[in-house]
Amino acid sequence: MTPELRRPFAAARVPPQGEEVLVEASAAECAALAARMRIPAVLSLTCRFALAKGPAGSFPARGHLQARVVQVCVVTLDPFEAVVDEAFGVRFVPLGAETDDPDPEAEDEVAYAGGVLELGEAAAEQLALALDPYPRKPGAELPSQDDAPPIPGPLAGLAALKRDG
Repeated sequence: MTPELRRPFAAARVPPQGEEVLVEASAAECAALAARMRIPAVLSLTCRFALAKGPAGSFPARGHLQARVVQVCVVTLDPFEAVVDEAFGVRFVPLGAETDDPDPEAEDEVAYAGGVLELGEAAAEQLALALDPYPRKPGAELPSQDDAPPIPGPLAGLAALKRDG
């Protein structure tokens, strides 16, 4: 699979004091990301990585993702624009050195091979994680349950027989 947002960065280029790298998606990359995420549009995406050298060939990174997307409201089914503004942390590790840590609070690990960190794919993954799975347009409200007719229960037919007899 070829990533929609490809930004290879040579691990050897990370100096001892660390390196900041900015990833910005083009219009074509935004369109490809929208198709991948199955949303109407990704209008813009920028992601800043602060890379550091870690032990055993790892590269811890702090990041900040900013994006403008169009999502579909789960209440009204109307498309609406939303802003994604997310800080995150990941750790790039050599392929095969990933841990099996089941802790959901542990930093995500991103495997790399051939001495190349794929920052574009890491940014795309962070966007996918940051998207609201149940997006709601501002002001959209669920219908009131008070207005809905009562739903008959499984024994409603027996209650009707009891009243008749």
